[in-house]
Amino acid sequence: MAKLTGKQENAIWPMPKFYFRVSWGSATISFSEVTGLDTETQIIEYRHGSSKVFSNIKMPGLAKVSNVTMKRGVFVGDTTYWDWYSQIKLNTIEKGRQTVVIQLLNENGKPTMSWTLNNAWPTKITSTDLKSDGNEAAIETIEIAYETLVIKNANNP
Repeated sequence: MAKLTGKQENAIWPMPKFYFRVSWGSATISFSEVTGLDTETQIIEYRHGSSKVFSNIKMPGLAKVSNVTMKRGVFVGDTTYWDWYSQIKLNTIEKGRQTVVIQLLNENGKPTMSWTLNNAWPTKITSTDLKSDGNEAAIETIEIAYETLVIKNANNP
């Protein structure tokens, strides 16, 4: 719990979610939205034959992560998504796997939380929709599958 000293640096505040950066390989790429940083543990239900309790025991099983979806604007001459996606071939994704790091930044641009997606690779790219009467920015989406998620807090490495 925060000490009541009246100093702002000792207070605990929720972090705003709009200041973040994403990097994979040697590139740092700007995105407007990142979703799907979910992890869960599957449940194994078990009951041994001599149990006097007439219900199952629930035990933790395998970890399960969801795909991460990232959105960003379309830029002239930038084919970063497509270059990565083109490295993925049927049953041969070893060359296309990357480590993707998503960092939530504080007001000074220092990471406060980080999500590391290990052995990540693109599963889907969605290009922008086109409208002759639209005035929005062109947005493309990439969906990334990965094997493990490592979450770190700057105060608890």
